[in-house]
Amino acid sequence: MKKEFGKWLMDIAKYITTAVILTSIFGDVQQKWIIYAGGVLAVGFTLGWGLFLVKDNNESKEGE
Repeated sequence: MKKEFGKWLMDIAKYITTAVILTSIFGDVQQKWIIYAGGVLAVGFTLGWGLFLVKDNNESKEGE
């Protein structure tokens, strides 16, 4: 269950990255740094948490 949730969080990080890139290209936003900062924080959080869950799951199975 943890592994699947971790994979899902990593997918969310990819979708957020795509959304930030597309918004910066096609969007008419005056302050793009807000989009970049929010995107970096969201991607960092979801990717880090996803990797932690996947890694934690792999280490627990190696000990069995």
